[in-house]
Amino acid sequence: MRWLIIATMACSTTTAGPERGPSIEISPVGDLCVTRGAIADRAIAEPTVRAFAPSAGGDAAQLAFTFKGDATTTRALASGQERRQLGLKLRAQDGCNVIYVMWRLDPKPKLDISVKHNPGKRTHEECGAEGYTKVKPSRHGAVPALVAGEAHTLRAEIVGDELHAWIDGQLAWQGTLPAVAHELAGPAGLRTDNLELAHLELSAPKGQATACKRGAATEE
Repeated sequence: MRWLIIATMACSTTTAGPERGPSIEISPVGDLCVTRGAIADRAIAEPTVRAFAPSAGGDAAQLAFTFKGDATTTRALASGQERRQLGLKLRAQDGCNVIYVMWRLDPKPKLDISVKHNPGKRTHEECGAEGYTKVKPSRHGAVPALVAGEAHTLRAEIVGDELHAWIDGQLAWQGTLPAVAHELAGPAGLRTDNLELAHLELSAPKGQATACKRGAATEE
């Protein structure tokens, strides 16, 4: 898998002007299309879960959850890595073209933002783990460790070329997306790997209805 690093024009990776709060209105989504794994009673217990909100817009999302711990069984990613993470999908056009805002636990907690862009491809069988561009922040803050039983929120939004992400209401990441992000259009969603969560609630702006297509072949 090839990763490109997008450098942002900033004087510092931790300071880039005044902080801003969320500006895109969101509300809890009424339904989720689970394309891989399962969500039952607002909880995740399987090692690999992918989902999106068919009636949501894709420029903002918030995931509220209670962390329960590691999944009982683990599953490696297509790259072969066994990663513990949860996060948001923005502009989730399909399994090959999407923006990820991921809260990674290892080797230490951090937010990792990447754009997956594979023109002409739609399913995981077609693109695998290719097409990722990792985005470097112009500002970032401390990311807390996840402790079993604690509740958190992860929120992100795209305004212009800028992506901002907040954890529990505090700005944790800010950066400029690559130009290819303009080519993506799709709803908001969520992704988890090797973690158990409860009391899930995904919120997003309203958007146009998108067809729900389930199946492991569509997602990593």
